[in-house]
Amino acid sequence: MADIRAIIAIGQRGQLGLYGEMPWEGNKNREYVADVARFFEVTRGHVVIAGPKTISAFPDYAYKERTIVEVRSRDKPEEVLSRFPERVVYVGGGPAVWDVYAPFIRHWDINRLSYDGEADRWFNPAWLVAASDDT
Repeated sequence: MADIRAIIAIGQRGQLGLYGEMPWEGNKNREYVADVARFFEVTRGHVVIAGPKTISAFPDYAYKERTIVEVRSRDKPEEVLSRFPERVVYVGGGPAVWDVYAPFIRHWDINRLSYDGEADRWFNPAWLVAASDDT
């Protein structure tokens, strides 16, 4: 079975997204640049699954060092995850993806950033305690 993990950055109050992007997208402060660099370092050599919007934000170079898989609502999580036995699989988001894959995630890597502004997507604490029938 794959080792399923999540890697996620949130704002001070759990902010995740704003108008289809991370609310701090493009911020050049060291904290935000380091978070992006850490994401690419931690996921290097592993599988990252994410929805189409999240996948579209990946730079071309990211595909050389990790397996990136776009998942859709029609995809059954058990079938997607079964394609990667004995691999580390990071669930990269967004919220609709975490809603579906949360029951399979055994480790949540959450980086809380200093951002405390507007958002229209939020971290859902229920993801942390979601349980799969298979666990």
